[in-house]
Amino acid sequence: MTFLEISQCRLRHQQIAAADRGTPAEVVSALGGMQAQDYLGALWAIGLRTQSCTERQIEQALADRAIVRTWPMRGTLHFVAAADVRWMVELLGARNIAKQARRFQELELDDAMFVRCRKLFVGALRKNRQLPRKEMMELLERSGISTRGQRGIHILWRMAQEGVLCFGARMGKQQTFALLDEWAPNGGKLGRAAALAELARRYFTSHGPASFRDFTGWSGLKISDARTGLECVASELACERIDGVDYWMPQPAHDRTKLARAAYLLPGFDEYLIGYKDRSAMVESRHAGKIYPGSNGIFLPTIVIDGRIVGTWKRTLEKKQAIVTMSPFGRFKKAEKDACVAAAQRYGEFIGLPVKVRF
Repeated sequence: MTFLEISQCRLRHQQIAAADRGTPAEVVSALGGMQAQDYLGALWAIGLRTQSCTERQIEQALADRAIVRTWPMRGTLHFVAAADVRWMVELLGARNIAKQARRFQELELDDAMFVRCRKLFVGALRKNRQLPRKEMMELLERSGISTRGQRGIHILWRMAQEGVLCFGARMGKQQTFALLDEWAPNGGKLGRAAALAELARRYFTSHGPASFRDFTGWSGLKISDARTGLECVASELACERIDGVDYWMPQPAHDRTKLARAAYLLPGFDEYLIGYKDRSAMVESRHAGKIYPGSNGIFLPTIVIDGRIVGTWKRTLEKKQAIVTMSPFGRFKKAEKDACVAAAQRYGEFIGLPVKVRF
């Protein structure tokens, strides 16, 4: 496979260029999880993988509890399907907590403190009550638990890793928290070996062609656990060695049919980029710094044409329209500009506003 074929396969398998597209919950489930610290961007990440869903419909899927927002893979914010949230938290939470042991110590947060917080939140949120972050912090302070110096957010994060909390529905523009057992009571459970296999299966069927290193980076698993997961599902996958590296992907083996020339406007932190340790198939190294400037963990929204990232974009909301400004890495031909305009129009339909495009 060439780099172009790798990137185009990923577009298909990630349902960006797929002909068959499901509901928002089906999209999230197929990908295993979708990074979601940029909330509005993550809504669009789901929307662009559906046939015609709007931002409001994606938020309705969250309010209907078909999709849950929490901190599973690598301890970072993701959307996951409600049916998967329980086994993912149980599989990944303990390792995420262990990685933060020193930080908890620095913040003077010990096991006894977390027991207090757990009882406090369960009492305040039971019977399907939801509270925004500010009120969660006030609840802690009233109980004599300081939230200074990032103690508050680390407490919330720890409770999510233990399977106590998850995000609820938005209250206006505010995120709320709910009890996971009440918010997603039907989340399935899996034994450890089955969970490792299922996580590997979801990753390689949706993100493939991808390497073992890509999978360990995405999942945050220990190398030994990641290897166990891959070994359990290797017979279900196709594998091709490229430049000395094994790339795993769903069977049947990849479709080499060239994609129609289309442009896609991806949000920052999209799985198409963030889901891999090695991103060389999608973006030339000389342009990488334009996507994550300063290497500070921020990933800008990107323009993808023919599987390659060829520029960045941003939106500016005005009263009656959205301005979408394209910043290509090189000079766009007319056909490429036309493809970008079409992609911007789809984004406008998603957010419910007419779009004006600037290059």
